[in-house]
Amino acid sequence: MTNHSFHFIPPHPMMKGVGLFPTAVRYPHNPNSLCPADMRKSSVARNSSNLNSNKVELSSEADIVVIGSGIGGLCCASLLARYEQDVLVLESHDLPGGAAHSFHINNYKFDSGPSLFSGLQSRGPQANPLSQVLDALGESLPCATYDSWMVYVPEGDFLSRIGPTEFCKDLATYAGPNAVQEWKKLLDAVLPLSTAAMALPPLSIRGDLGVLSTAAARYAPSLLKSFVQMGPQGALGATKLLRPFSEILDGLQLKDPFIRNWIDLLSFLLAGVKSNAILSAEMVYMFAEWYKPGCNLEYPIHGSAAIVDALVRGLEKFGGRISLQSHVENIVVENDRAIGVKLRGGQFIRARKAVVSNASMWDTLKLLPKEVVPKSYSDRISTTPQCESFMHLHLGFDAEGIPNDLGIHHIVVNDWKRGVDADQNVVLISVPSVLSPNLAPPGKHVLHAYLPGTEPFELWKGLDRRSAEYRNLKVERSEVMWRAVERALGPGFKREKCEVKLVGSPLTHERFLRRKRGTYGPAVEAGTNNTFPGHSTPIPQLYCCGDSTFPGIGVPAVAASGAIVANSLVSVSQHSQLLDAIGI
Repeated sequence: MTNHSFHFIPPHPMMKGVGLFPTAVRYPHNPNSLCPADMRKSSVARNSSNLNSNKVELSSEADIVVIGSGIGGLCCASLLARYEQDVLVLESHDLPGGAAHSFHINNYKFDSGPSLFSGLQSRGPQANPLSQVLDALGESLPCATYDSWMVYVPEGDFLSRIGPTEFCKDLATYAGPNAVQEWKKLLDAVLPLSTAAMALPPLSIRGDLGVLSTAAARYAPSLLKSFVQMGPQGALGATKLLRPFSEILDGLQLKDPFIRNWIDLLSFLLAGVKSNAILSAEMVYMFAEWYKPGCNLEYPIHGSAAIVDALVRGLEKFGGRISLQSHVENIVVENDRAIGVKLRGGQFIRARKAVVSNASMWDTLKLLPKEVVPKSYSDRISTTPQCESFMHLHLGFDAEGIPNDLGIHHIVVNDWKRGVDADQNVVLISVPSVLSPNLAPPGKHVLHAYLPGTEPFELWKGLDRRSAEYRNLKVERSEVMWRAVERALGPGFKREKCEVKLVGSPLTHERFLRRKRGTYGPAVEAGTNNTFPGHSTPIPQLYCCGDSTFPGIGVPAVAASGAIVANSLVSVSQHSQLLDAIGI
């Protein structure tokens, strides 16, 4: 499951996610950044005096109130609606989707976050968590498929293909025969472990003892079968799935510099950390999805916003509601229980059963009265390390002079020695109009380049966004992205010919995503005592989902977290009936 940096979004269950996909970006100084004609209507309420024509009175109560409409919040809310709960989603901004929303400027449609996906159309017990949620909602997601991306590394430029054999050809050319042998050795070791990594369907998990029925007992035969197929050595290796992936590399005595650098890059794109900090389970699943026969990558035909649209359709189909421009000011706690929320305008909305926060752990804490939060809980949150933030470059330009065979994704690594997590070193580029021409005017392209969770917030802290100092820093810190774009698109690309040029900074993230320090999420390392929090909190009836909770960062991961919370708020019987209904 991917979604951190380029955020690769491989399909699986409990993986952190697509490391390669940045958080959403909004450009407040451009009034055309969102076109009212493209904003979702139907039962999407807008609670703002600035949009009186669209204003809809909010209900004063619901069974469950969900704060935030990111992928995690929408997965949670839509499943709860599917479970026949009265659910209301409150979103501060004027479009749903959080880090996955899209915005329009001059007929260009830009992704603000995730762009590299796989497993979106998978079905069955081993499918991507997001796919399982969409399946439960009866929603489909048309996608274009492809099998490669361009890589620009110190050793050279090459087209990296997924699949069992193609990458070995690239290794032979750019790294030599020793790298080929080590890569084959790695695949032979990790691919058998994938049966254990994918043993439990993500939609079967819940956060209480009911999991013994919905997951453990229900899938015990398949679990046992997978371990038998793996044999004693494989079963022993499966015990390493919750350890850092570097331990598997070290155990295999893999020392080739290119192989170790490449694995660090994949780890970082997947989860925002290198191989010494990523769970082996995440990497094993990614290998199984990308290096098996017949595999492919996917991109939604109508952009990443199509994922959001599908979840909103599912929510509304089953009677759920979403209200935009409804900013939650506080979570209301009475008699030590979360009983609802207070909006910025003063309106109180009661939650009869639960409040679910899709905000980050740090921002959720700010919504709570200090006196009701146990010190141990607030201390844990305040001391949890954070990933750095992003720089973004969004461009709209004429396709004339651009190669006809241009690929959708490009990865630039300037210097292996600095490390893939160093600032200004790795640039991710997505040109989705290559596969989805409808995202740009005829004969044009849209492009999104970004620094994947490596931009230090401290460089930007305290700057006035209207100042010359801020503008100059944006020019300086975006130059590495411009150079990467020029390298990827070739001499036919000219900066001055871009019809749309937008630069987003960590302050953009902090302001519009309401995320402390504009962070991508928690920097949790495998093999340490610091783990992703669960979904319940010390405040009864208050739950959390999203990238601050298990299983972590990325589209598949946040989808899984939302599903786990939804499942936990209904009976085991209802949960089991849903699993039966979708055939898992």
